[in-house]
Amino acid sequence: MQLYVERGFDDTTVADIAAKAGVTARTFFRHFADKREVLFAGSSDLQEALVAALAGAPADATPMQAIAAALDTAAEFLGQSREHSRQRQAIISSHADLLERELIKMARLAGALAEGLRGRGVPEPDASLAAEAGVVVFRVAFARWVGPDHEADRDVSLRQMMRDDLTRLSEVTAPR
Repeated sequence: MQLYVERGFDDTTVADIAAKAGVTARTFFRHFADKREVLFAGSSDLQEALVAALAGAPADATPMQAIAAALDTAAEFLGQSREHSRQRQAIISSHADLLERELIKMARLAGALAEGLRGRGVPEPDASLAAEAGVVVFRVAFARWVGPDHEADRDVSLRQMMRDDLTRLSEVTAPR
């Protein structure tokens, strides 16, 4: 990350990253498919943790309550360093191929959450709707959290932003 911030993503090579980490390029490729994947390290761990949190939600939880439990876990994973997350997101946002990779990871996460909901007995299309809505809440809240500071959001945690956006989603989809 430090190299990407200092030199830019395009001007940072695998050799640069390997040298900074004190390993060979060959060792680098044992851990990462390419230099883009460095920015997404841990995404499979995040997905596993979210699916586990979903499975661990109370048996009587609604699909969206189970998704909320998963989002709380996402906030624990990602909500530790706002500045680190801002730097990472700035790098991703400035490169179309990184944005594409991020969207692919989000689609896989939604699929895993839908599968987890189906495992809880939630039928289709409810499982997919809840999972996709959860990922939308995740993305919108995360974008707010890493975005420019607004006075009202400056001291709000990622978890709270996710919870607030879940409530907003309920409000914008409620019949009038």
